[in-house]
Amino acid sequence: MCVCGPNALEFWLMSELGAQDGQKTAETPAFGGSFGAALGSAQAERGGLPMAVWGMAALIVLAAAGALVLAGRHKPAAPPNTIQPADAYAANLPLSQLAMSESSSLSGGKLTYLDGHIQNAGQRTVTGVTVQVVFRNDEGLAPQVDTLPLTLIRTRDPYIDTEPVSVEPLKPGDERDFRLTFEQIPGNWNTQMPELRIIRTSLR
Repeated sequence: MCVCGPNALEFWLMSELGAQDGQKTAETPAFGGSFGAALGSAQAERGGLPMAVWGMAALIVLAAAGALVLAGRHKPAAPPNTIQPADAYAANLPLSQLAMSESSSLSGGKLTYLDGHIQNAGQRTVTGVTVQVVFRNDEGLAPQVDTLPLTLIRTRDPYIDTEPVSVEPLKPGDERDFRLTFEQIPGNWNTQMPELRIIRTSLR
């Protein structure tokens, strides 16, 4: 049965518009599918970022606190003019035959030498020796204290040449001559033989 006329055309248009609206309404939920999941994942990531940042900050604070604690355990360095205690192995390294001499330097100044003899009476090989030389005075003032590495005499002709202990370490039973060189001596030194102390050794 055919329904013709303006009313029929209006009915047909309304039916088509209703069908299209229904189709769009049915397709709308698809918009919240994968895109919605991705959006939720991004929000979850944004929500987890502050926790990671706080965690890293806590680790940095803990590391800094640990460094401060370790730094506090280190003993402060002694003042340069402070007489330090003898090294534990120093008793096995007797020093003898001490003698002092002077010479002129190439620049016109004066050099002072302290020569001596060292023996390794212990059971360890010595690869380095640090000594303190104490120049005392008769005025009740603090003595001058020079801290320097011990150098061994390598050759004597045509002139005395020295080398560090590490070049030819002192094995148990070894004996060697040594020389210490000073470019300046305190003016109030009492001219007596200075005190020579072994304050540090390197062993193997």
